[in-house]
Amino acid sequence: MTAARRPSSAIGVGRTRLPLGLIFAAMLVFLYLPIVLLFVFSFSTNRGLTFPIQGLTLDRFVAAFDNAQMLNAARNSLLVGVLAATAATGLGLAVGLAAMRFRFSGRRILVGLAIAPLLIPYVVLAVGLFLLFNLLDVPRSLLTIAAAHSVIALPYATLILLARLVGLDPALEDAAMDLGATYPTTLRRIVMPLLGPSLISAWLTCFIVSFDEIAIANLLAGRDATFPVFLYGQVRFAQQLPVLIAMAVLLMIGTLAITVAATRIRSSA
Repeated sequence: MTAARRPSSAIGVGRTRLPLGLIFAAMLVFLYLPIVLLFVFSFSTNRGLTFPIQGLTLDRFVAAFDNAQMLNAARNSLLVGVLAATAATGLGLAVGLAAMRFRFSGRRILVGLAIAPLLIPYVVLAVGLFLLFNLLDVPRSLLTIAAAHSVIALPYATLILLARLVGLDPALEDAAMDLGATYPTTLRRIVMPLLGPSLISAWLTCFIVSFDEIAIANLLAGRDATFPVFLYGQVRFAQQLPVLIAMAVLLMIGTLAITVAATRIRSSA
């Protein structure tokens, strides 16, 4: 009688003749080579985007921080991001609690509507919101951008908080209310502390979504442009290109730092 075969520890299901290793390497080069070049030329003393690199300097970063328009645009993006992330996180928490703690016939529809902005192209959504604000005679400003960004950030907050609420034992809330606590008190004293890391992660994720978005902000901006809209507008001027590269690097570093922080907080929740 032959011995039973040991189960294979391999993850794959077979072999392929496709050079997957080379394809994967090509994908990495295609994705990250532009970022590497961006970093290299942000420190370069060359006037144009040409090799070889003649020297290294920090003058472009100094010039970026001396640009009053850039600083004002960055301030606008920070304000819009804070407003949009706060609104989206609050709405995402409300949707998550309604879907996980209450029983009503439209729960799936509610979650579907909250996640629906992920399926709508930002350009289409921007045109629709532009028409809506014009119909309501609402002037375009940073508030209209924040309102629109809260819509596109809502799915991220909803999904992050739903994932945490699924693993949160509702018996803890029942026990608190059995001891005399009202439901708002239970939310404040029990649910919110348990959701703390997920709330922070959701807020940071929504902030990144708002801070980096350009299509909606470009259409709904009034006189005050956000940081990505400002960068896009300055691309037309060739003499501004070296400083724009430094600005783009600063934006990428900030976004990467917030993304790493959100990921670490989410993994510890």
